[in-house]
Amino acid sequence: MANFALKVIRLGFSGLQAVSPDLAGRAAFLLFCRTPSPRPKGEKAKGAHAAGAARLADAERFILRLAGGARAHAYRLNGGAIGRRKRYLVTHGWGSSAVYMADLVSMLVATGAEVVALDFPGHGRAGGRFLHMGLAVEAIAAAEERFGAFDAAIGHSFGGAALMVSAAGLLPDVAPATAGRLVLIGAPSEMAWLFADFGRMVGLRSTAQAALENEVQRVTGRRLRDFDVGAAASGINRPVLIIHAEDDKEVSPAHARRYGAAGQRVRLLWANGFGHRRIVGAAPVLAAIAGFLEGDRCEPDVPGESIKKDAEIIPFFELPARRAAL
Repeated sequence: MANFALKVIRLGFSGLQAVSPDLAGRAAFLLFCRTPSPRPKGEKAKGAHAAGAARLADAERFILRLAGGARAHAYRLNGGAIGRRKRYLVTHGWGSSAVYMADLVSMLVATGAEVVALDFPGHGRAGGRFLHMGLAVEAIAAAEERFGAFDAAIGHSFGGAALMVSAAGLLPDVAPATAGRLVLIGAPSEMAWLFADFGRMVGLRSTAQAALENEVQRVTGRRLRDFDVGAAASGINRPVLIIHAEDDKEVSPAHARRYGAAGQRVRLLWANGFGHRRIVGAAPVLAAIAGFLEGDRCEPDVPGESIKKDAEIIPFFELPARRAAL
């Protein structure tokens, strides 16, 4: 947020919360949920967007209608075939879209699986400029209702957290995701820190901050502290692969460690050197995901295996076989 715009916003909230902390909290929630423009900024982003769009050019496209007039958009590849094949769901992060997940989608398509890649409300082809966790979880449920159960779901950042919220069945009246395996890439384990950081950024005082956080319960039916999916990971009873970079500057690696401590069915893979965004298309990360989806249990001897850009590092999915040969 530009410095001048932020100063204006802070000034506005300073006056509004002096009159009504509740109104300030509601206004802050609307601002918190406003999504960035889907148009890529800068030559690098434009190039990545164009390349991803080209890869998805032949995909079928679907509109998924949600409550309150919101909608999500879905790309489907390898769909409509006769006979059973695996079906995978892909979800993106905040400010991203399915086209930026094209490397991952292409890898999954190459396995012969049916692949559905979502654009959440306010992102990509979905339209609008508004998203909160409740809408994301509704979009995941709508995808499962439209396309059928998924064998696995893979999500980056906010999209990974949404998958875990859905799988844990945290939202009342929204069907939980039933995907047999989950992969979370650079995903947060809870949301309270985001609201706290946002409140500090726009200058909310304690009463307005409380009103902001109360909006979560009003809109989703659950309190902000209920969205702690780090602990919930131990109760979903399915294999989960957590992939994170210790150099991630947007989502602290502490979130990955919380997931990794959730139980024996959760595997933690460090993909250091790839940060928060490049990690979704990194070749060793894609290889690790492919192995996990093929059924690798990958039971590590230490809490958290590692892959790096260095070619000498053993791919994660080869570790069990290499250990057996020792």
